[in-house]
Amino acid sequence: MAVACASFAAPSRAEYFVMRSGQRLHVTGYQLTDGRYRVQFEGGFAEMQAEDVVAIEPEEVFVSNPPAAPAKGLFRDLIEAAASRYNVDAELIASIIAAESNFDPKAISRRNARGLMQLLPQTAARLGVRNIFDPAENIDAGTHYLSDLLTLYKNDLALTLAAYNAGPLRVQQYGRVPPYTETQIYVRRVRTAYAKRKAAIPAGSKTVAVTPHDAAATTATSPAGS
Repeated sequence: MAVACASFAAPSRAEYFVMRSGQRLHVTGYQLTDGRYRVQFEGGFAEMQAEDVVAIEPEEVFVSNPPAAPAKGLFRDLIEAAASRYNVDAELIASIIAAESNFDPKAISRRNARGLMQLLPQTAARLGVRNIFDPAENIDAGTHYLSDLLTLYKNDLALTLAAYNAGPLRVQQYGRVPPYTETQIYVRRVRTAYAKRKAAIPAGSKTVAVTPHDAAATTATSPAGS
């Protein structure tokens, strides 16, 4: 038993940890010891209480489109349009969409966050969204919200991502990335994916820098979703 607990489970395919909050964490290995999971995922490791995990699902249970194809097709056009409109890096938007919904425009989390950028209905309504599942509206509103957060946190990417996941009130409460396992994993996961996307851009290509738009930031009080 000690030997089994000392090594990571090595599933033949990746799996999703379904958290009590409704978020799905993409996990490539894990071990359970004394009521705590130590999980391995792209970009690092994390620990969480076993009671916070409600299910472990094979990757194919969470059906969605692969990220590469849509990112270069129709959604890519929408991402770049929103990036230009709100002066946010298109690769950051794509990295958030990949983490939030894996480019599934019909995705719904257990917290009722919806669409590509997993907007909560109240956040979508505040941003003027009529059809939360419409990719154009969802990406536009999600990028608008992301831009507001970048303004609020003076382009601090870690705090911006933490607020997108857990809400600005939680970031304000702790004055840093909140000590929630899923939020810390989310921040690392998006930053890792974002760095890889940026590194893959050919030299000389034009990209939009990660800067907020010039308008005054909207005071955000709730997470976008997931």
